[in-house]
Amino acid sequence: MSIFYPLQLLADWLTYGVFRIAHDSSFAGAVDFFIFDTLKILILLTVIIFAVSVIRSYLPPEKIRFVLARKNPYFGNLISALLGIVTPFCSCSAIPLFLGFIQAGVPLGVTFSFLVASPMINEVALVLLLGMFGWEIALLYIFSGLMIAVIAGVLIGKMKVESLVEPFVYRHTVKDVADLPRMDHRRRALYALDYTIDILKKVWPYVLIGIGVGAWIHGYVPADFLARYAGRDKWYGVLVAVLIGIPLYSNAAGVIPLVSALAEKGVAMGTTLAFMMSVTALSLPEFMILKKIMRPKLILIFAGTVGAGIIFTGFLFNYLLD
Repeated sequence: MSIFYPLQLLADWLTYGVFRIAHDSSFAGAVDFFIFDTLKILILLTVIIFAVSVIRSYLPPEKIRFVLARKNPYFGNLISALLGIVTPFCSCSAIPLFLGFIQAGVPLGVTFSFLVASPMINEVALVLLLGMFGWEIALLYIFSGLMIAVIAGVLIGKMKVESLVEPFVYRHTVKDVADLPRMDHRRRALYALDYTIDILKKVWPYVLIGIGVGAWIHGYVPADFLARYAGRDKWYGVLVAVLIGIPLYSNAAGVIPLVSALAEKGVAMGTTLAFMMSVTALSLPEFMILKKIMRPKLILIFAGTVGAGIIFTGFLFNYLLD
């Protein structure tokens, strides 16, 4: 029995007992899906964000920059990507920290590993995938995201494209960081609580919108409709998913409930994850901000490298999970 079974009972009671919606209607299926997933996701988010926030209290940006600047390039790419998991920024809010890395002397390729991993792999995406698909898919998601971030950073680092970063970025480089005040357990808990509340305030509309779209698909879209155009037997599904995802902009909280509904309707897991990764890691708003600190050629290199990694991962997932 799932640990979320009581939530399913509550969703059923509200849908059929309180709201008195007919059991065999599409509307009932959509409402039941919406209530259950909303309760489950908000509970998971609260618990996981609090836990990750405690971890983050040990990793302030100044300390992260200092650590990465002292690592060798390849190991630095891996550490940078791993830090992207426990620093849950969206793609746009990660850019100021990206600037800080460069100004602290962190190699450009290492900073790109962080820039890719931070929006693509975060605690929100992890907890939602864990709750909806199980630990196997969650671990595959983390591993594939890390590989994309590390390989993209290494390749960009080997291209020696520092000249494609706007000159003003390098004018305020620093070589050391000030000593940071230490937190006791009470301050860490308060910090984690404040951060959890702040994140929930920011993401709950995306959660509800994403679950709402997913509930509509669950209740009203015919089971074979999406599978007909992006099903497991459609080799081009991954390419279409990435092209559709790039113009969109959302965080993981908004897109993963949609991923759940797509997978339920027969869209291959690799295709749905490729769609999610392209939305969170290759967004047009991010490119517009990057244009202020990078030349267009470097943005194209970044987008092409990451896009190729996402497409490869989508095909790999479809092959392994077929």
